[in-house]
Amino acid sequence: MAHVVVIGAGLGGMPAAYELRNALGAGHAVTLINAAEHFQFTPSNPWVTVGWRKPEQVLVPIRPVVEKKGIGFIAQAVTALDPQANQLTLADGQTVDYDYLVITTGPQLAFDEIPGLGPSGHTHSVCTTPHAEQAGAAYEAFLRNPGPVVVGAVQGASCFGPAYEFAMILDADLRRRRMRDRVPMTFVTSEPYIGHMGLGGVGDSKGLLESELRQRHIKWITNAKVDAVEADHVKVTEHDERGEPIRAHELPSVYTMFIPAFKGVDAVATVPGLCNPRGFVLIDAYQRNPTYPNIYSAGVCVAIPPVEATPVPTGAPKTGYMIESMVTAIVHNIKDTIEGREPGHKATWNAICLADLGDDGVAFVALPQIPPRNVTWAKQGKWVHWAKVAFEKYFLRKMKTGNSEPIFEKYVLKVLGIVRLKG
Repeated sequence: MAHVVVIGAGLGGMPAAYELRNALGAGHAVTLINAAEHFQFTPSNPWVTVGWRKPEQVLVPIRPVVEKKGIGFIAQAVTALDPQANQLTLADGQTVDYDYLVITTGPQLAFDEIPGLGPSGHTHSVCTTPHAEQAGAAYEAFLRNPGPVVVGAVQGASCFGPAYEFAMILDADLRRRRMRDRVPMTFVTSEPYIGHMGLGGVGDSKGLLESELRQRHIKWITNAKVDAVEADHVKVTEHDERGEPIRAHELPSVYTMFIPAFKGVDAVATVPGLCNPRGFVLIDAYQRNPTYPNIYSAGVCVAIPPVEATPVPTGAPKTGYMIESMVTAIVHNIKDTIEGREPGHKATWNAICLADLGDDGVAFVALPQIPPRNVTWAKQGKWVHWAKVAFEKYFLRKMKTGNSEPIFEKYVLKVLGIVRLKG
């Protein structure tokens, strides 16, 4: 009997555990390890912050569902990984042995890299549901005494979609409250241009998002490095196309939200031969680590090079479609290995993003993610907002019921009217 352990119960880890249980059958053990007792649907966090969702609406208790499915669950943080012994050490001191390990931890949020960044400093975050709940409490206080707002993504960030979403959702919420005229807004990003998204642009993403920012009276600064954040202002240095500083900005702000840069979690990042210098897990074409071939990884924690060099550092995003594709490849490859076959399944590395803009939305599709592409597609409309709401409901139901069926290629591409493409 093989024992497969999955670390992390997020958008990659929960589906991985379900798919492994379904694929391997009762003859093999699957254990899911996560620091918290709840799954968080992170795409809904901007809605949580402005009060359009309550935190409990986007959280799913893990234990009842996974144990019903015959999956072991341990609610502990992993503090050490010994790949030579095939063993994990947990925060409570217990050890867990594995035959195959799937790392889907997500990132460590690198707030410490910029003075004043993060919930323990002077900025808010929508990267976790607890962060969004804390940001929501601060937003309620802000509404009683509004002022300038700064939103964006710092240097080294790789997840730009939530920054755009939060800026637009905030704008929409303030307009509904008839308070928008009292809140100057600035969007600050390390991208070389609006709509780059860490992808080198997708279709007319530049034009679409610039138009949205203009219509909503949101100023922007691109090629920006955030130098420091204080309680009432943000210090930003703007750069030219060669990466040379050209202008220093001191932006007044009484409510600030930045997407930070990501790095690997400590327990994984410190293992020799497992990760790159940023702590992201190195993988081959089959999602395996080259040094430790019984360790697989998927999601935000894997090492992917930037799509292109940019004047201010940006990273490549890992979208839900890509993560699902990685997970499915891992499940098939582990099953093949257990049954004595060589792994042969590869992820498709395509990118799909449904960006909610509060009362509107933009859908981006890049097949594959890295140019040149077979499909580059971007569309805007209110239907995107409702498509994201529908996706939220579907995915939460999937997590609550333990459904192992991958949905992106089967449903989302069909809804968008795009033909399924491999490779």
